[in-house]
Amino acid sequence: MARLILWAILLYVLWRVGWRLLKGVFEGMGYQAPGAAAGGARSVGLVKDPMCGTFVMPSKALTSGSGSDMRFFCSEKCRSEYAAK
Repeated sequence: MARLILWAILLYVLWRVGWRLLKGVFEGMGYQAPGAAAGGARSVGLVKDPMCGTFVMPSKALTSGSGSDMRFFCSEKCRSEYAAK
């Protein structure tokens, strides 16, 4: 009986390992399962900090100005240096 349980556990583990391996191979090849979200992860446009040149995401950047004169900064230090300039 114990031998049967051990075989069942071994088969289950091998099945899981094989499934994860195949899933990784298909994801690496760009295969998309039916019903999966189209596009996957979206790329995010970055903006350049005018003081230090660091690229930051607009949603997480500090801003100065408004409208078409909007400037994006990576830190309060860069923003204050730009304002003093």
